[in-house]
Amino acid sequence: MEGPRSDAEAARFLTQATFGATHAEIRRLRGMGYNAWLDEQFALPANLHKPYLDAQAAQGLEIYQNARQEVWWDRAIRSPDQLRQRVAFALSEILVVSDQSGAIEGTPFGMTHYYDVLLQRAFGNYRGLLGEITLHPVMGHYLSMFKNQKPDLANNIRPDENYAREIMQLFSIGLVQLNSDGTPVLQGGNPVPSYDQYTIRGLAHVFTGWNWANCPRTNGGQWWEWTWCPSGPQGNEGAGWLLPMQEWEQYHAFEDSKVLLNYPGVALAGGILPAGGTAMSNLNAALDNVFNHPNVGPFIARRLIQRLVSSNPSPAYVGRVAAVFNNNGSGVRGDLRATVRAILMDNEARTLPSLASNRGKLREPLLRQTQLWRLLNARADDNRYREWNAEYSLGQAALRSPTVFNFFLPDFRPAGELSTLSLDAPEFQIATDPLIASSLNRFGASVYWSWRGNEYQGPEDIVVDLAPYQPLAMSNPRALIDYFDLMLMNRTMSDQMYQVLVAHISSLDPNSGQGRERVQDTIWLIHTSPEYAVER
Repeated sequence: MEGPRSDAEAARFLTQATFGATHAEIRRLRGMGYNAWLDEQFALPANLHKPYLDAQAAQGLEIYQNARQEVWWDRAIRSPDQLRQRVAFALSEILVVSDQSGAIEGTPFGMTHYYDVLLQRAFGNYRGLLGEITLHPVMGHYLSMFKNQKPDLANNIRPDENYAREIMQLFSIGLVQLNSDGTPVLQGGNPVPSYDQYTIRGLAHVFTGWNWANCPRTNGGQWWEWTWCPSGPQGNEGAGWLLPMQEWEQYHAFEDSKVLLNYPGVALAGGILPAGGTAMSNLNAALDNVFNHPNVGPFIARRLIQRLVSSNPSPAYVGRVAAVFNNNGSGVRGDLRATVRAILMDNEARTLPSLASNRGKLREPLLRQTQLWRLLNARADDNRYREWNAEYSLGQAALRSPTVFNFFLPDFRPAGELSTLSLDAPEFQIATDPLIASSLNRFGASVYWSWRGNEYQGPEDIVVDLAPYQPLAMSNPRALIDYFDLMLMNRTMSDQMYQVLVAHISSLDPNSGQGRERVQDTIWLIHTSPEYAVER
């Protein structure tokens, strides 16, 4: 039997594969098994985000970034394609764009469309995803590839290197050469760089000549059209934000050869892209060159494992997933569907790690909130999620990281024991004293203030439903704690913590609020505990 063999195993799987387990989904998963559940999720159509903004615009509502945040919460809490939504969020923390950039902060439609690309491509091929985000105007503006021009030394114009650098460092191969299991290649005890400034320069020359789609080309496409070309009507943004950028050949650096990545089996002789070609042919050759680098499999495997399962996967785990990325069993490289299945079905993901193993990860604040709201059926009376600025209390909001390096670095190690043990702990980078306090206050408010039936809550407030648990709280506090141990901690609570909770909850008046206070304290004390904070 493949499993899950218990409710705890099912809850743990759903913690990794969704925005939070529900009791109904645990029952369904136990009835069908892991692989059937995965097959079902892979087959579900993408519940896209942009139609939500379109519907609001059709009602005459002003559309800002708050609408984009609103639909993100709606899909995370209520959408049936939970695996796709969760993987897209993981990808958004790797292939980063952010509305904290002045270049795209005023483009909620464009940014929502970018997120929809991640949703649509979440189970597709990574090469296709790389190609689509490269030509997306949101990425073009965010990392300044948009209207990047070929060299013109007389006018002191040199190709911008921003996207050339980040597509390698953050989106594909990383800074150093990797073995197939993700460990660094060493020479003389030192890691070997995976690229150099010549490669950055070569790619920067490739990424020249791209402008809005469907621009007029009168007068041969003169410099003023390159600079001021309109993007077409659609609200205040323009339809160009929703279409792949198009090439303007006169601004593309086709005259020179370009140094790209050189590695065993590289398609280009010596990693050199010859002079000539077109903006599109050179772009495809360069993306193929990056995509086929041997680092990509272990690099992306480790990044996705960190987002879904564990901050410190073993090299063997990374190697197994990378092998599937390199070949899905049918000779296809970059199959994200196969890669996601390999991540979630690996023995290291499906086996509960011991405390001594150093596996697992600190829960992201945003995921702590989605888990709580999914579990407690949180919603406003009109089913909207007006949670527009979660970053103020949680340090995170979708597509709102402070830099292209995400909210936290994948190899961040806080000073102290974790650094001494050489353990990565990405999420600890935002676990600052003020953010810990603000996030715990926020979670507490979700339980003690924002509950359905509280007379001080308005119809637009997002409130949780505690009523289903109140009869159990009045009659059997041990069973109440058992239930939330399952739903929040996958039954990993220590006996010591369990006994402390039983003593406290049993001491509360069972009739206070008809058991509501017992429910609130149970959820709050579990949700704010160190044992819960580290997901195993």
